Amino acid sequence: MDGTEGNAGQPGPAERSHRSSVSSVGARAADVLVYLADDTVVPLAVENLPSLSAHELHRAVREVLQLPDIALEAFALWLVSPLLEVQLKPKHQPYKLGRQWPELLLRFTDAPDDDVAMDEPALQFRRNVFFPRRRELQIHDEDVLRLLYEEAKGNVLAARYPCDLEDCEALGALVCRVQLGPYQPGLPAACTLREKLDSFLPAHLCKRGHGLFAALRGRGTKAGTGEQGLLNAYRRVQEVVGEHEASLSTHYRAYLLKCHELPFYGCAFFHGEVDKPAQSFLHRGGRKPVAVAISLEGVHVIDSREKHVLLGLHFQELSWDHTSPEEEESALWLEFDGDNEGTPVNKLLKIYSKQAELMSSLIEYCIELNHTAEPAATQESVSGPTAAPGSLPPPAQRPQLRRQGSVVCSRIQHLSTIDYVEEGEKIKRVKPKRTTSFFGRQLSTSQGSYTVVQPADSLEQG
Repeated sequence: MDGTEGNAGQPGPAERSHRSSVSSVGARAADVLVYLADDTVVPLAVENLPSLSAHELHRAVREVLQLPDIALEAFALWLVSPLLEVQLKPKHQPYKLGRQWPELLLRFTDAPDDDVAMDEPALQFRRNVFFPRRRELQIHDEDVLRLLYEEAKGNVLAARYPCDLEDCEALGALVCRVQLGPYQPGLPAACTLREKLDSFLPAHLCKRGHGLFAALRGRGTKAGTGEQGLLNAYRRVQEVVGEHEASLSTHYRAYLLKCHELPFYGCAFFHGEVDKPAQSFLHRGGRKPVAVAISLEGVHVIDSREKHVLLGLHFQELSWDHTSPEEEESALWLEFDGDNEGTPVNKLLKIYSKQAELMSSLIEYCIELNHTAEPAATQESVSGPTAAPGSLPPPAQRPQLRRQGSVVCSRIQHLSTIDYVEEGEKIKRVKPKRTTSFFGRQLSTSQGSYTVVQPADSLEQG
């Protein structure tokens, strides 16, 4: 499938409920349910559902929501379930793909047969993974900003976007402003925050321990640090002078701009596993589950349990390839520069995943889109985008989170990599001479188009 992104076993918006959007009907009129990021439903009455394209459904959603033309580029239709997420291209036919969902699950996930038999996808209207962040800064329509805000908020609260505590507090404070209004001294804000803390902070930051062990573990730290930090950040949310209270665009944009500091914002997510470093000479470390986040910016490997980045690479910093089940175990290989005790080496990371082919194709397509967009982006940086009256100016340069110990910084020491240099035709480990890449697939040599990956030819519809 063109434009396919998947996520197997990674918590996401699809897990809030197990529902179906597309019913098994013939050519008669049918109701189709399209879900938004906040779990609200857009019901559509359509004719001839089996032959309806994603583009036609996308247009129908925009008409119901009365969204401007920019929504055509900013959003896409996705088929999602707790087991897999797929972004559809305009020509795809959701009904037919929904009927072939079990085949997709068998090919791209490790789900047990019973789970495959029970799983049904839902249609979601959400951010297009190929929509550039720089274009997002030009949006001023409040309804579009709200949809982007709701999706980003959901990813932060689900810890899909790992954040440091202070950034979670800053983002949570903006959610408080949107949901509770301006901060007013004297109101019982602390009680409100405590009761709805998981509406403002990720769940793993809201857990409160009980008993002696929790008391000992928390010795030396103040209880409710997250609550107090959130309350302090809420106090600091700036109000625009003369702002109409009903308009929330400023706070939606502030939330999105803060999310733009996260290197994996707007990514498509995939499920995989990586080898743990060996614990001892005779004992292998086993594997750990990871989420692989791919966007127009690069690739990030995120520890699914610890909620922090293990490896982050821009496309200029990596080479890649994948192996298919026909060759050996399906895996995505990432190669990048590193050192071993001061010696420059190539590092190879193997990511085990049945979605390796999807990830490889997406990397290649993102690189091509970046090459195509470079002239336009250069011209825009010279002339600058046209700003709407009363809008917030975009920052000259978005700051990157580089504080020591930040969850967005790479932790290569937690990965088991192959370190090597190339010597003749043999790959030898950790030699003092640095040579060329093991893979031919790099940013400078990548050619071709985003390959269609399908279980059957019938999936591709004109």
